[in-house]
Amino acid sequence: MIKDSAHKNIMLNAALQSLEVLVGDWVMVLSNTSFLSDPTDKLKGYASFEFIENGGFLIMRQGSTFPGPAAASWLIGRDDAIEDYTVLYFDSRGISRKYEMSFCHGKWKMWRSSPRFWQRFEGEFNKNANKITAFWEKSVDGKNWAHDFDVEFTRIHG
Repeated sequence: MIKDSAHKNIMLNAALQSLEVLVGDWVMVLSNTSFLSDPTDKLKGYASFEFIENGGFLIMRQGSTFPGPAAASWLIGRDDAIEDYTVLYFDSRGISRKYEMSFCHGKWKMWRSSPRFWQRFEGEFNKNANKITAFWEKSVDGKNWAHDFDVEFTRIHG
């Protein structure tokens, strides 16, 4: 049993149990970017994770004020017969994407294979599970990869 955002006890989808460590509020800082005119600039935003639909899904909401990262929602679920998760993404620019995701032993990975724009993400928790250090990479062909940006999540509540 966990508590949802209304502080009611809910039964957590057993297939999502390992994601409970993400629940809470986080500061998110993007750095070393490939898409800003000055790659040394940093973008700051916030992210929150909570279980929704009576524990059936985990949602990540991210947002900021301009010029931070785009506001976005990441809906995470899993078929209990397979190990990987499915992530549906939608942001304030009108972009929607589908990712696959793994989450095991403090390592968090997401990836997508899409014609002309492949992406992959890899993050790792510190030993106290209050910081995640991660990076995104991109590719136009799925073979040659380039660094896109770094992202660091620091827990503020949860």
